[in-house]
Amino acid sequence: SNICTSRGASTCQQCLAVHHSCAWCFQEDFGLNGPGASRCDLKENLINAGCTAEELEYPISQMTVTEDRPLSDKASGSTTDVTQIQPQKLRISLRPDDSRTFTLQVRQVADYPVDLYYLMDLSYSMNDDLTQLRKLGNGLAEEMSKTTSNLRMGFGAFVDKPISPYMYISPPEAVRNPCYSIPYKCQPQFGYRHVLSLTEEVSRFTEEVKKQKVSRNRDAPEGGFDAILQAAVCNEKIGWRPGASHLLVFTTDAKTHVALDGRLAGIVQPNDGQCHMDADNVYAMSTIMDYPSLALITEKMSENNINLIFAVTSPVLSLYKNYSDLIPGTVVGTLSQDSRNVIQLIQDAYAKLRSKVELELLNVPEELSLSFNATCLNNEFIPGLKSCSGLKRGDQVSFSVEVRARGCPKEKTKTFTIKPVGFKDTLQITVDFECECKCQAQGQRNSSMCHHGNGTYECGICLCHAGRLGPRCECAEGDYSLSEQDTCSGPNKVICSGRGDCVCGQCVCHNNDFGKVWGKRCDCDDFSCLRYKGELCSGHGTCSCGFCQCYPDWSGENCNCSTRTDTCMSSLGLLCSGRGQCVCGSCECTQPGAYGSTCDKCPTCPDACTMKKDCVECKHFQRGRLFEDESCARICRDEITLVDDLVLHDKNAVNCTYKDENDCVQRFQYYEDNSGKSILSVVKEPDCPKGSAVMVVLLFVAGAVLILGLVSLLIWKLLVTIHDRREFAKFEEERARAKWETGHNPLYKGATCSTVVVISYKCTFIILDKQRWTDPTISEEECMVGDVNLFLTDPSDSTLAELEIMIAEPSYRGRGFGKEVTRMMMHYGINKLGIKKFEVKVGLENRISVDMFKKLQFQE
Repeated sequence: SNICTSRGASTCQQCLAVHHSCAWCFQEDFGLNGPGASRCDLKENLINAGCTAEELEYPISQMTVTEDRPLSDKASGSTTDVTQIQPQKLRISLRPDDSRTFTLQVRQVADYPVDLYYLMDLSYSMNDDLTQLRKLGNGLAEEMSKTTSNLRMGFGAFVDKPISPYMYISPPEAVRNPCYSIPYKCQPQFGYRHVLSLTEEVSRFTEEVKKQKVSRNRDAPEGGFDAILQAAVCNEKIGWRPGASHLLVFTTDAKTHVALDGRLAGIVQPNDGQCHMDADNVYAMSTIMDYPSLALITEKMSENNINLIFAVTSPVLSLYKNYSDLIPGTVVGTLSQDSRNVIQLIQDAYAKLRSKVELELLNVPEELSLSFNATCLNNEFIPGLKSCSGLKRGDQVSFSVEVRARGCPKEKTKTFTIKPVGFKDTLQITVDFECECKCQAQGQRNSSMCHHGNGTYECGICLCHAGRLGPRCECAEGDYSLSEQDTCSGPNKVICSGRGDCVCGQCVCHNNDFGKVWGKRCDCDDFSCLRYKGELCSGHGTCSCGFCQCYPDWSGENCNCSTRTDTCMSSLGLLCSGRGQCVCGSCECTQPGAYGSTCDKCPTCPDACTMKKDCVECKHFQRGRLFEDESCARICRDEITLVDDLVLHDKNAVNCTYKDENDCVQRFQYYEDNSGKSILSVVKEPDCPKGSAVMVVLLFVAGAVLILGLVSLLIWKLLVTIHDRREFAKFEEERARAKWETGHNPLYKGATCSTVVVISYKCTFIILDKQRWTDPTISEEECMVGDVNLFLTDPSDSTLAELEIMIAEPSYRGRGFGKEVTRMMMHYGINKLGIKKFEVKVGLENRISVDMFKKLQFQE
């Protein structure tokens, strides 16, 4: 129950490492009044036991803000005294296993300066793109000036390493003109050339672009990563300003070489990440150093606060999206074949970058662990997250950061940095590790307090020399006394827990191959804790005296349960997509039909129109379920615009209609723009029925239906009565003429017992056209479209089934019937029959069906 006394700490330093609530008494005569007193105990227990407050070693973790400038509202085109993060400097002193929490505020100020460097692939396939860019320089500057009043633009170009096998070397004419065989006049191949440093003169940008000519390389991938790295690290050449947003726009239509590809040309020297531009502004080490790795590019992007924009054509879009996931602060846009949309692409990419704040950590010591909680727009608290999205210029968010000391480094003081990705502003945190006791500095070597100088007197105890034991080092290891063994045995009468020898009334613990053994009776060790998957404390904690001390973000007896929730966040920023609970870092889906790592897949859940309808109701009309439970601001982050009529804004836009509480038909459109922002276009005037005319029509129709129904019932009853009377009269007449006699049926056999076998391996549903089904003039056979079957293919596994769908009528194919009935059948199998896995067989030539089943999460 008392962690301080149960861990067997025998020195002051060990005591401080047990728990942040433990204190050490270094009073000389402490414990002489009664046996069993421990110098390592809770502070109040030591004081009650007679230790004075002045002779207690009890350091307290504390935090001090050393620089705290207020956040700026607007940059006004200049970065002088602009602050986007608060505070700027902290100093924290931490005891082992103790923590301190602080709040970090971030604001993206408006009108922040922008440095835009356009890095273009000048291989032959980009010829039409170069022609288009010559016309777009001024337009790009005009559009970006709507975002900032302080814009500078630069230009650079790349092809690939000018060495075989990346370039043409035969015939000799091909070296001077790589397009010799096309024929076309090209410039010689080069690796990377810096053309124009960042400048406010947009006309120079256009002039330099007009001077450029394409080149040609031999293999398909280009040397773009060489160019990206040099553009990032050559600050003096490029002209990056310390106080501006740095945008590096990378345009290409091809893949790029990565680290180790240089071996094809015999280049084995790794890229050193340094600037190597010669006097002609050409990359001088192109044929000497290998291509950079993604890790090196990520490091240099972070060091120089650069946001990378991949503007690539659709054939290589997926590849660069994968790169983007690995490089923080990077976005990807689809470039048209001739770069006609590059202005809009850059605008959307910059808006997407500015709409998100994500923290990155630099030089965090291994002995520290950090945990984050985000407070984003509308004070939405998101535990375990260190990013906020959907922001606009001027929005402010905050992050709660807990810093915990997990151990003690050799250096007493260490410094690390927290900064938003792409920002120059940083928070510098200096941590002082309180791992040593102040009384250690007053230690007396060979002290007379330790039996003729046989030890060092430190913090109230004797640290004995080798071969000496006892509270005052009064015994030698060779001494033996039977009476002293009682002090070495516990309640079970086992001396030193069977893991040590009793010498001079003290247990000398044996060495153990598994780890360390210690304690008054050798009853503690660091290897007897619970394991998970073969690892002690699951690898997420330390073992101390049989108990797992879990690292931050982990809990449980064996530290196998993660307390983080960022792993449960969906792409929409909702915990488990709002369809489940986050348990031990994983989503447990609670809504029927939902599945996936974040419960984001749910074929039977409401569609986008149903979900967005509630947002229209709460944000535009201030009513509905979300408005009443005050969750509108947290769930609905859409931007609502009012329109006179719906027009197609995007190929993926969805038009929706619904009937509100006033029986009015509301119409709206839902789509996401290129920056990822969700937009709802709501029609201003709903379609409402005219009250009086509608009521008259409804009453007339209802009355007519009622009268016709009554007449039909009367006619039916009359006909049935007449028919029954005729049949009854006929029966009476036949019975009167009948002559009955006793007989025996030769076919009759007595009752026998037999077994009936019921085969239940197949479930069949008939697919009907709903509209034709409601027409009473059409027969049931004419309504049939096809059928869907569910087979249990393995008698030993009732959770495995095969689906078979047949749309018999050709006119109904391609209209969504197959997809809809498959969803219904899977929902029935999961919820009614306990099916967990479905199989379906489709011919490879039937690509439409193959694509349909892939959309339903089937794997080929």
